[in-house]
Amino acid sequence: MAPTFNLIGLVVADMGAALAFYRRLGLDVPAEADSEPHVEATLPGGLRIAWDTVDTIRSFDPGWTPPGEGTRVSLAFACADPAEVDRVYDDLVKAGYDGHKEPWNAFWGQRYAIVHDPDGNGVDLFAPLPS
Repeated sequence: MAPTFNLIGLVVADMGAALAFYRRLGLDVPAEADSEPHVEATLPGGLRIAWDTVDTIRSFDPGWTPPGEGTRVSLAFACADPAEVDRVYDDLVKAGYDGHKEPWNAFWGQRYAIVHDPDGNGVDLFAPLPS
């Protein structure tokens, strides 16, 4: 049997701040999870996402250090339409999150925008452009 892709894990500096961001994107994570060292949520389709504090990671990997400058992974959230890309981007930026790249009409046929989560991870917002 081949391994099955099952979980995306993010290391976070502040669990409450990270979860607040992802709640704004519609992930169902209870408020009481804000003080936990490890939190998981199951996404539609069965894939899971998990958040671990730096202390949790260092409990089993004492030499762990965050990656250097820039992000190496991004998460992408599909929006219903181009207007929703703009609305969600504006909502996140007004809430104080880093709007890395304002919404634009990408040459590959999507309305696209990029926001950074509290730990600097890229979060892409996209929707197909009308034909």
